[in-house]
Amino acid sequence: DLIDLDPGSSKIKYILSGDGAGTIFVINDKTGDIHAMKRLDREEKAEYTLTAQAVDRDTNQPLEPPSEFIIKVQDINDNAPEFVDGPYHATVPEMSVVGTFVTKVTATDADDPVYGNSAKLVYSILEGQPYFSIEPHTAIIKTALPNMDREAKEEYFVVIQAKDMGGHMGGLSGTTTVTITLTDVNDNPPKFAQSLYHFSVMEDVALGEPIGRVKANDLDIGENAKSSYDIIEGDGMDIFEITTDAQTQDGIIRVRKPLDFETKKSYTLKVEAANVHVDPRFISGGPFKDTATVKIVVEDADEPPVFSSPTYLLEVHENAAINSVIGQVTAHDPDVSSSPIRFSIDRHTDLERQFNINAEDGKITLATPLDRETNMWHNITIVATETRNHSQVSRVPVAIKVLDVNDNAPEFASEHEAFLCENGKPGQVIQIVSAVDKDDPKNGHYFLYSLLPEMVNNPNFTIKKNEDNTLSILAKHSGFSRQKQEVYLLPIIISDSGNPPMSSTSTLTIRVCGCSSDGIVQSCNVEAYVLPIGLSMGALIAILACIILLLVIVVLFVTLRRHKNEPLIIKDDEDVRENIIRYDDEGGGEEDTEAFDIATLQNPDGINGFLPRKDIKPDLQFMPRQGLAPVPNGVDVDEFINVRLHEADNDPTAPPYDSIQIYGYEGRGSVAGSLSSLESSTSDSDQNFDYLSEWGPRFKRLGELYSVGESDKET
Repeated sequence: DLIDLDPGSSKIKYILSGDGAGTIFVINDKTGDIHAMKRLDREEKAEYTLTAQAVDRDTNQPLEPPSEFIIKVQDINDNAPEFVDGPYHATVPEMSVVGTFVTKVTATDADDPVYGNSAKLVYSILEGQPYFSIEPHTAIIKTALPNMDREAKEEYFVVIQAKDMGGHMGGLSGTTTVTITLTDVNDNPPKFAQSLYHFSVMEDVALGEPIGRVKANDLDIGENAKSSYDIIEGDGMDIFEITTDAQTQDGIIRVRKPLDFETKKSYTLKVEAANVHVDPRFISGGPFKDTATVKIVVEDADEPPVFSSPTYLLEVHENAAINSVIGQVTAHDPDVSSSPIRFSIDRHTDLERQFNINAEDGKITLATPLDRETNMWHNITIVATETRNHSQVSRVPVAIKVLDVNDNAPEFASEHEAFLCENGKPGQVIQIVSAVDKDDPKNGHYFLYSLLPEMVNNPNFTIKKNEDNTLSILAKHSGFSRQKQEVYLLPIIISDSGNPPMSSTSTLTIRVCGCSSDGIVQSCNVEAYVLPIGLSMGALIAILACIILLLVIVVLFVTLRRHKNEPLIIKDDEDVRENIIRYDDEGGGEEDTEAFDIATLQNPDGINGFLPRKDIKPDLQFMPRQGLAPVPNGVDVDEFINVRLHEADNDPTAPPYDSIQIYGYEGRGSVAGSLSSLESSTSDSDQNFDYLSEWGPRFKRLGELYSVGESDKET
């Protein structure tokens, strides 16, 4: 309220301005009373600043300075608490001790926290006891029960309340929800679904093949549920193994070693499953492992034959007799119901059919002769087949070594040809020869050399055995001469040290040669003596070549001179007709050398101008011409031809040809077919004129005519 210092005056007017003046707050301009016109909300605006002034009602002149004042809105509890971040989700490990922190919630109140208790909050649990508790003032949620088991209940739904006014009566409240999930800990051991497992397996199962699965269940999840399996005891610990399937956590039992029904028909194993990750807090709760018994029964399978040895090595002498026994292989059927075995040789490994085998007892015999020097080793494959089941087959390699026998005589290692110098000295070594033997004795080769009995005392050569198993040929004297004897043949007997020994005779050719003073061979031919001294063979060849060349030049020169002397122009007294040659048939080309007589053309008077026909026999005797005077030499050729043409046209013994020539045969050198129609058929019925249609448009009409003719004939 405003105080009027001059109450007797009625000319004062009060004016209000500032926050909310005229809308929220109004003033009585006569009395100065201020009233609130609307409901105030502290949470919207907590205070207002206003200005009041007194003015003259008539002139509006200020009667005093304006005064400013503040209106504060006093709080009341008109806002309930709110959980802005709700609803909440939290986790806590299972089996946690009482009082383990879970989470913290927060509520807000829009009322004034300073004035009164309108914003003083107190928290409590409406739902979730007795598992969890909350501190009233801090809103921290904790576990309230021990040993909460995730495997029993995993998720909890908790309702939290916040109430203002310190929780007293009349206060406002708000709620939120907290979903609490228990996380897993390894508090459960693995447990086999059954204590005894039974499996059966065929004895021929492949190594590493799974034969069965066992499963240890664990109520835990994730890493806490992982288990490892192991075989801890049993009579098949070395035969079987167990591994863990990472996906299903199963224990897979596999075969490590081959099974044999005939040896052992069943196995008993003790299998253990243990957690991989163990929580130390729960070790006292018992071992986190479990065991189970596994019984495995081996079933019989039809197995192939088994050889007594994986490989065989046999030895045989190369001179072994045909059908002699080299060795034997044996095999048996491992099954309980043993089947008889038949043996055979895989002929792909014995293409030459060198060996045979007895199908009943497996004895290997020799089929064809052996030769160690040709093939020392033979590798064959023996096949064993059950007679009751031919699909059961086994194979075994057999190596056959051919042993050496002294069946080859020694001989010279190569074809030796020795050279002896004419100026050699007595006792000089002419040649050193060596011998070879295809046999291979155990102690190495040792050869004996000797001359033929009739050559032992020969006056020219002798032999000497060397320490290295070679032989030296020595000359007994000097003065060998090529003119006297150019070549000497020395037969040598070579024997080996075998039992019995083998020997052969090899002949050494010794050639007498002319040598230099240093003993170097220069010439070994007798003809060398007839050559001039100092003149080599190369020089002689060069001289002969020059002589031949000179002879060729002389012959060419003489030939050219003879051609020059021949005249190039025909003399006047020579008859031109000497160069005209008449042929009575076509001739055989270059092969035809039978030229006809040209005397008729050269001398028409020779036989009165008459020549008999050669191709036909005349029916009438053709008389000589009468009244024609002899034609002298030098007659006009044109007139001569006309006379002959007239005679040919009027000849009764020949067809009326325009030419006097009759071509009786084609000739042997022609590549064309016969042009004669004498051998052709008298009828056209067997001729085919279809080829006329292939000769182009010019022969089209001709082809149509003959084609029509053929069709008419058929019709």
